[in-house]
Amino acid sequence: MNKTPILIAAAAALALGAVAAGAQEYTAGEVTKIDAAQKKLTIKHEELTNLDMPAMTMVFVVADESMIEEVKVGQKIEFTAERVNGRITVTDIK
Repeated sequence: MNKTPILIAAAAALALGAVAAGAQEYTAGEVTKIDAAQKKLTIKHEELTNLDMPAMTMVFVVADESMIEEVKVGQKIEFTAERVNGRITVTDIK
């Protein structure tokens, strides 16, 4: 029995899963406050569908301290957020 087609199908399925997992959805928001000492941003944001969270203004920790230096109060951003160690965390900003 030739297992090659099965292995190819399995590899393709894994690759599709990796692409889907890596395709994080960005959410629009506006930075309303920066707390550099605590590594936190307050963001007025649209719905965070991946976290099942409605639009609101809330405080986020940042995954990488350098994100604090990339933004200014009043700046419109697009960002991703996830639960990291039980805390809702900004994981990327563009």
